[in-house]
Amino acid sequence: MTPKEILLTTLHHQPTPRPAWVPFAGVYSANLKGYTATEYLQSEEKMYECQMEVNRLFKPDGQCCIFDLQVEAEILGCGLVWADDGPPSVSSHPLACGEDEEPVVPCECTIPAASDGRIPLITNVMRRLKQSVGDTTALYGLICGPFTLASHLRGSDIFTDMFDNDEYVHSLLDYCVKVACRMADCYIAAGMDVIAVVDPLISQISVDHFEEFMSGPFTALFRHIRDAGALSSFFVCGNATRNIEVMCKTGCDSISVDENVNLKAAKAICDRYRVAIGGNIPLTTTMLHGTQMDNMKWVVDMLDGMDSLEGLVVAPGCDMPFHVPVENTIGCVQAVHERDKVREMVRGYVGEDIAASVVLPDYEHLTRPFVEVFTLDPATCAACTYMVAATDEAKAAFGDQIDYKVYKYTVREDIARTKKMGVPNLPSMYINGKLKFQSIIPSREELDAAIRAEMKG
Repeated sequence: MTPKEILLTTLHHQPTPRPAWVPFAGVYSANLKGYTATEYLQSEEKMYECQMEVNRLFKPDGQCCIFDLQVEAEILGCGLVWADDGPPSVSSHPLACGEDEEPVVPCECTIPAASDGRIPLITNVMRRLKQSVGDTTALYGLICGPFTLASHLRGSDIFTDMFDNDEYVHSLLDYCVKVACRMADCYIAAGMDVIAVVDPLISQISVDHFEEFMSGPFTALFRHIRDAGALSSFFVCGNATRNIEVMCKTGCDSISVDENVNLKAAKAICDRYRVAIGGNIPLTTTMLHGTQMDNMKWVVDMLDGMDSLEGLVVAPGCDMPFHVPVENTIGCVQAVHERDKVREMVRGYVGEDIAASVVLPDYEHLTRPFVEVFTLDPATCAACTYMVAATDEAKAAFGDQIDYKVYKYTVREDIARTKKMGVPNLPSMYINGKLKFQSIIPSREELDAAIRAEMKG
């Protein structure tokens, strides 16, 4: 079988001679050729050059052409903050409004056209990649999922809306699904074999809210992709464990998850629905800050621990961090292609325990509440962005009555702190050393109450 056939067969949940391998290399690919993320995301030539390098170095069965969830948001009026080592982040929300204002839904005429924004640049790269490697490599087009796009447009108020203005949320999601369908059509026309609907914020809602607000829109979107002749992936970040089964019921061909999800347990659910699943090589502890041996061992141990490899895609949990050493990614390639040989190489290997030297505060004797937010990286993780935004608002309200710190799982010292605390999922919020909000964004009222409960006197 060709690499492309291995990937497509895997997404049909059929047996293959080895597991499929998809290195999600968006802005990470820019570093391979010495470009910044912004240079890469704004240049057809650089994007094509970098993706060809990904194909050469990492021997992918499937490959994404771009990993930027802000393409649609930029076209629709969101302000962006650009970065050298990551995709841009959303800085303003055109549908945000004051408490006394009625929120609006964009009209049909604002749905992006194929000629808008950076779409022509991206689709040109897709067509060139299709011609160069499309016979041997399955190509992914990644689009922003409806819920995350709604949050880009509306801001964190979308979570309050789900309780107080459900009719508005339904209307906004219907609009965002139409945007997603348009983006899928553009990318399928450019030759994409798989459309990945990337919606990090799905991990931040309950099963009840998923069924109420998301099941219909996502089912319609995946049906649209299937009718257009492409396969699909439902790509989520964070601890989406509680929503894996309802995600399977939307009719997607595959699900992609990160390290917050127990892959073996999630695969058992997906197998019942004949839905493939991909992930979830740890992005920072293993890929960014680990060694090549750490990466080889992680992949081999994960594969050896599975009951079945049918319908399994080995992949990072998201776009690889910008500074991941090339040899670490190559180690993952080796583990997929030469598992028996690599298993012998890593036998008996034990990685470094970076948490051993961390000293935690005396939480029992703090003079005021200490709010700690543990994130992957607020600049690149949408769920982290909105949890930090909620805490920023609380800090502005409470001022010097509270202490506040944000940790990033891309920083070695912060990884050690996160491990020492035993943080189960990212993002999570602790107050005075106690876990208060695990992989879910609190409302203003919930956070205020949690902080006040820890105040003394």
